[in-house]
Amino acid sequence: MTVLDTLATVGAAGTALLGIVVASLAFRGYRRNDSPVMRGLAIGIVAIAVVPFLVVEVVTPLLPLTDAQALLGATLSHTIGLLAIYRTFSSS
Repeated sequence: MTVLDTLATVGAAGTALLGIVVASLAFRGYRRNDSPVMRGLAIGIVAIAVVPFLVVEVVTPLLPLTDAQALLGATLSHTIGLLAIYRTFSSS
Protein backbone atom coordinates (compact mmCIF):
# COMPACT_ATOMS: atom_id res chain seq x y z
CA MET A 1 0.00 0.00 0.00
CA THR A 2 1.46 3.33 -1.06
CA VAL A 3 1.36 6.59 0.85
CA LEU A 4 -1.31 7.87 -1.53
CA ASP A 5 -3.46 4.77 -0.89
CA THR A 6 -3.11 5.29 2.85
CA LEU A 7 -4.03 8.98 2.61
CA ALA A 8 -7.06 8.15 0.46
CA THR A 9 -8.24 5.53 2.96
CA VAL A 10 -7.72 7.85 5.93
CA GLY A 11 -9.56 10.65 4.14
CA ALA A 12 -12.45 8.37 3.23
CA ALA A 13 -12.65 7.10 6.82
CA GLY A 14 -12.66 10.68 8.11
CA THR A 15 -15.48 11.57 5.73
CA ALA A 16 -17.47 8.54 6.88
CA LEU A 17 -16.94 9.39 10.56
CA LEU A 18 -17.96 13.00 10.02
CA GLY A 19 -21.00 11.75 8.10
CA ILE A 20 -21.97 9.59 11.06
CA VAL A 21 -21.67 12.58 13.41
CA VAL A 22 -23.76 14.87 11.19
CA ALA A 23 -26.35 12.16 10.49
CA SER A 24 -26.66 11.42 14.21
CA LEU A 25 -27.31 15.12 14.87
CA ALA A 26 -30.01 15.13 12.18
CA PHE A 27 -31.50 11.96 13.62
CA ARG A 28 -31.57 13.50 17.10
CA GLY A 29 -33.43 16.44 15.57
CA TYR A 30 -35.89 14.01 14.00
CA ARG A 31 -36.52 12.26 17.32
CA ARG A 32 -36.77 15.49 19.29
CA ASN A 33 -39.19 17.21 16.91
CA ASP A 34 -40.75 14.19 15.16
CA SER A 35 -39.67 15.81 11.89
CA PRO A 36 -39.70 13.65 8.74
CA VAL A 37 -37.49 16.27 7.08
CA MET A 38 -34.70 15.64 9.59
CA ARG A 39 -35.11 11.88 9.17
CA GLY A 40 -34.74 12.22 5.41
CA LEU A 41 -31.70 14.42 5.88
CA ALA A 42 -30.10 11.82 8.17
CA ILE A 43 -30.78 9.06 5.64
CA GLY A 44 -29.35 11.17 2.82
CA ILE A 45 -26.18 11.99 4.72
CA VAL A 46 -25.58 8.34 5.60
CA ALA A 47 -26.14 7.33 1.97
CA ILE A 48 -23.73 10.00 0.72
CA ALA A 49 -20.95 9.81 3.30
CA VAL A 50 -21.02 6.41 5.02
CA VAL A 51 -22.38 3.79 2.62
CA PRO A 52 -19.87 4.50 -0.20
CA PHE A 53 -17.01 4.06 2.28
CA LEU A 54 -18.47 0.75 3.42
CA VAL A 55 -18.95 -0.41 -0.16
CA VAL A 56 -15.41 0.47 -1.24
CA GLU A 57 -13.42 -0.34 1.90
CA VAL A 58 -15.41 -3.16 3.53
CA VAL A 59 -17.64 -4.94 1.01
CA THR A 60 -15.26 -4.89 -1.95
CA PRO A 61 -12.44 -6.76 -0.15
CA LEU A 62 -14.92 -9.33 1.22
CA LEU A 63 -16.71 -10.04 -2.05
CA PRO A 64 -15.08 -10.50 -5.43
CA LEU A 65 -16.23 -7.11 -6.76
CA THR A 66 -14.48 -5.39 -9.62
CA ASP A 67 -13.54 -1.73 -9.41
CA ALA A 68 -16.44 -0.92 -11.74
CA GLN A 69 -18.93 -2.72 -9.46
CA ALA A 70 -17.60 -0.91 -6.38
CA LEU A 71 -17.83 2.42 -8.20
CA LEU A 72 -21.38 1.61 -9.30
CA GLY A 73 -22.34 0.81 -5.70
CA ALA A 74 -20.87 4.08 -4.45
CA THR A 75 -22.52 6.07 -7.24
CA LEU A 76 -25.92 4.51 -6.60
CA SER A 77 -25.55 5.31 -2.91
CA HIS A 78 -24.70 8.93 -3.73
CA THR A 79 -27.75 9.14 -6.00
CA ILE A 80 -30.07 7.68 -3.36
CA GLY A 81 -28.67 10.08 -0.76
CA LEU A 82 -29.15 13.09 -2.98
CA LEU A 83 -32.70 12.00 -3.78
CA ALA A 84 -33.46 11.66 -0.07
CA ILE A 85 -32.10 15.15 0.62
CA TYR A 86 -33.94 16.57 -2.40
CA ARG A 87 -37.15 15.06 -1.09
CA THR A 88 -36.66 16.82 2.27
CA PHE A 89 -36.45 20.16 0.47
CA SER A 90 -39.45 19.51 -1.73
CA SER A 91 -41.64 18.33 1.18
CA SER A 92 -40.92 21.23 3.53
